[in-house]
Amino acid sequence: MKTALKSAALFLAIGSSFTFPAGQSSTEVLAHSTTSWDGNSLKGVNLKNPEVHVLRIAIAPHSRLPIHKHPVINAGYLVKGKLTVVRLSDGKKLELKAGEALVEMVDEWHYGENKSDEPAEIIVVYAGDEGQAITVLKKEEP
Repeated sequence: MKTALKSAALFLAIGSSFTFPAGQSSTEVLAHSTTSWDGNSLKGVNLKNPEVHVLRIAIAPHSRLPIHKHPVINAGYLVKGKLTVVRLSDGKKLELKAGEALVEMVDEWHYGENKSDEPAEIIVVYAGDEGQAITVLKKEEP
């Protein structure tokens, strides 16, 4: 198992698609970037005790996630449905559909919204320091 993970990590680090011998498995790069989806450079991260979280987030039809930001680098893959990500500072939007990936913004207030009649599901990987918050909710004014 560890060898397979190391091999997959190596191929992802190279940043190219690769087919394993005899078509047993394959790797496809879904996202590879030095910027977030809004075009801003990713902020440098110096991790003393790295910790990775992998979350599956389900967003019900016609619902909106709370306004939040991520103090850590993260990236996601929309498994099913449609999702709109909105940056709060200027209203800039990213429209995602199933099968698309994004490199998320760091330290920018935003929210995700599912405007469709179908559930949306996204897998997100966060990399930060052990014990560090991966999401901070904005205190909404009454």
